[in-house]
Amino acid sequence: MNKNSSWLAPDWPAPDNVFAATTLRGGGSSLAPYESLNLALHVGDQEEAVRQNRSLVKAMLNLPGEPKWLAQIHSDRVVDAASVDLPEPADASFTDQAGIVCAVMTADCLPVLVCSRDGQKIAAIHAGWRGLLAGIIGNTLAAMRTHDVLVWLGPAIGSSSFEVGAEVREAFTAKSDSYCLAFKARGNGKWLADIYQLARLELAGLGIAQVYGGGFCTVAEQERFFSYRRDPATGRMATLIWRT
Repeated sequence: MNKNSSWLAPDWPAPDNVFAATTLRGGGSSLAPYESLNLALHVGDQEEAVRQNRSLVKAMLNLPGEPKWLAQIHSDRVVDAASVDLPEPADASFTDQAGIVCAVMTADCLPVLVCSRDGQKIAAIHAGWRGLLAGIIGNTLAAMRTHDVLVWLGPAIGSSSFEVGAEVREAFTAKSDSYCLAFKARGNGKWLADIYQLARLELAGLGIAQVYGGGFCTVAEQERFFSYRRDPATGRMATLIWRT
């Protein structure tokens, strides 16, 4: 894993023609409270600073093109990244074309990267609990038309920080009793949810065994990650994937 202060590389056995990264919060030009590598235009940061940060990331990662940014809406909607010209209302994108950069932005929600074993198909998924509940991962695999994939779970809120109401747990356990494993009682009708476990359970139900990553906590690791739950006025990291 890359130790650079501006990005980290997924630790997964992706094919040699597949490249991926998650940006961190350091090394950019945004001022407080967005310091410093904020990549989101919708959070109140200065547009010029965000544009500079996006240019920096493109150069830093040697991206083959401009990332296909989405207008994320906590949905189950998946789009073909090659057809996205403007920010598209969706929470995942996929492609089978070289030179297309799939991207999602997060600051506590779970970024999920997917690549086929042959390196021909890739996808990036924004998986908050609402998206996971709606089946965003399954929809993405259906759009990719393959389940022969590798999956990486990027930086998200940790299980010790993700407090939810009983209604969230009930919504998941109504789908399957197996989701009980992802919740721990906290008292007063509140539960601690493990978003990584929620994703792994969905992936297991889809027959996906090769799952990597997890173990981060965007709330606790303040120096590396933006966190909306910790700091309501804050920036966003990007998780990107592309292929040659």
